[in-house]
Amino acid sequence: MEDRELLKAEINDMQEEIAETSLRPKNLKDYIGQTKVKENMKVYIEAAKKRGEALDHVLLYGPPGLGKTTLSNIIANELNANIKITSGPAIEKPGDLAALLTNLSDNDVLFIDEIHRLHKNIEEILYPALEDFSLDIIIGKGPTAKSIRLALPKFTLVGATTRAGSLSTPLRDRFGIVEKLELYSTKDLTTIIKRSSEILKLTIDDEATIEIAKRSRGTPRIANRLLKRVRDYAAVFGNGKITLDVAKTSLKKLEIDALGLDNADRRILEILIHQYKGKAVGVETLAATLNEEVETIEDVYEPYLMQIGFLARTSRGRKATPSAYEYLGIPYYDD
Repeated sequence: MEDRELLKAEINDMQEEIAETSLRPKNLKDYIGQTKVKENMKVYIEAAKKRGEALDHVLLYGPPGLGKTTLSNIIANELNANIKITSGPAIEKPGDLAALLTNLSDNDVLFIDEIHRLHKNIEEILYPALEDFSLDIIIGKGPTAKSIRLALPKFTLVGATTRAGSLSTPLRDRFGIVEKLELYSTKDLTTIIKRSSEILKLTIDDEATIEIAKRSRGTPRIANRLLKRVRDYAAVFGNGKITLDVAKTSLKKLEIDALGLDNADRRILEILIHQYKGKAVGVETLAATLNEEVETIEDVYEPYLMQIGFLARTSRGRKATPSAYEYLGIPYYDD
């Protein structure tokens, strides 16, 4: 009996993963939002195909959940090329990188997520691979060691990062195409939710679609996650149809407010206002108070709070803005 339940759980997990993958668009035509980036990439890809060359190396940066991985897969699809996917922390030794590079074919795409977390010694091996499509390997040790240069196929590296400023200058300069992904508008998120609803075969009202989009923090990943959770509430407490009332009730239970703020967002603002009396607070101090990583504060919470004008970065640290006080119903005072 336990084995059967475990198998059912595993099947459910697999179905969830397949559904998540199926929500990703496969080509630029179906990729919603990021109009400027999309138009630029279309030109670069068409030019590379006409020349019969590999696309220049691409760096995509921006907050998490905006579609950097999706766009990298689209680039490979538009180039009719294979894609190999890895991440900066996964490449621990020079041999790991060498194995990846030597297994590529002409015009293949190598996608490295969190590329800012590559080790320095890995970066240095990557430089000649990006510029000259060659790989320098040291054979042996000591006085008998020899350096051998291997020719690599003409490939395209697509790097993704949430922290472009953390990339070393030599690495950043080797990307011929650098594109920033911005937070999405409610209109674009509404279109994404409608598309996802069709794929998931959901019945959803236009008002409910807009309500979910407004609370998605400008991020498609969050929009799709909220849609699936609202779907669950609609299935259990309703007839499966997602109406405005169902959406509002579900999101209230998830503690996602009208602006998309969750408990963690509100806690950040309340700590700045109450615990530190409205004074500017360093991000390390704020992270320690919240028991969060500094990177999580900077990459996950700050971008949206700053976009909606609730958080300000000053030379002395982070501060809640007058708008945040007003939204939380707290009288404003300055330090």
